[in-house]
Amino acid sequence: MVEEGTMMRVRAMVAAVALGTLLIGGSALPSLAKDGDVIRRGACSGASDWKLKLSEEDGRIEVEYEVDQNRVGDTWRVRIRHDGDLVFAGRRTTKAPSGSFEVRILQRDRAGDDVFRARAVNLRTGEVCGGRAVWTA
Repeated sequence: MVEEGTMMRVRAMVAAVALGTLLIGGSALPSLAKDGDVIRRGACSGASDWKLKLSEEDGRIEVEYEVDQNRVGDTWRVRIRHDGDLVFAGRRTTKAPSGSFEVRILQRDRAGDDVFRARAVNLRTGEVCGGRAVWTA
């Protein structure tokens, strides 16, 4: 049978770890996103993940598309569409230390909802990442 003092120490340690996790996570959240930002995340067809973030910047929409592969040096073909119109087409290579890349563009805020779709294809493996986010007027 476990002694009462041992159980109390275990409970105290678990509580301290849980509190520390909440404090660390809670303090990091405000720096990641501003009020009004739209953030969508998902998994790619392989082991990579994507994030599509929309935020207001000087009356325009800042679009950030990131793919995190955890491998440095792979080239991806990237396309971003705004309401169906191609607004970015290019290649990006994953960089150290995280093995990710990011595309950042600014777009005019059109009348009504603005729908953004992003797609990236790894030229070495054929892995596909996609994403969709809506900026609501």
